[in-house]
Amino acid sequence: MELSKYQKKWIFWSPRILAIIFAIFISIFAFDVFTENYSTIWESILALALHLFPTFIVLMVLIISWNFEWIGGIIYTAMGIYYIFITSGDMNWSAYIIIPGTLFLIAVLFFINWYLHDEIRKPDRFY
Repeated sequence: MELSKYQKKWIFWSPRILAIIFAIFISIFAFDVFTENYSTIWESILALALHLFPTFIVLMVLIISWNFEWIGGIIYTAMGIYYIFITSGDMNWSAYIIIPGTLFLIAVLFFINWYLHDEIRKPDRFY
């Protein structure tokens, strides 16, 4: 199957950009720490760091999967399954579409990226 230059770029960049957007999205939830009444600024900073921990994990997996797409596919799938198990059905259905659904989509895109790795990285020039 011969892919166009546009398709190659889309397949390469879509999981990476979606993972960055997802990291930004989940980091927004960390700002609820400022509505709490912590006695010192250091307690607030520690609470913010703890609330940003999922964002750090998403970004670390992205860094690893940038060149090893199959690892990203596996870990993002595992993260989606883990979220479903830890919430154990206590969340609204929309939370299951937004959070683990996005993780599963990123995983599928990384698996596609891995499957088409040689085709995507092949230069478009004729020799």
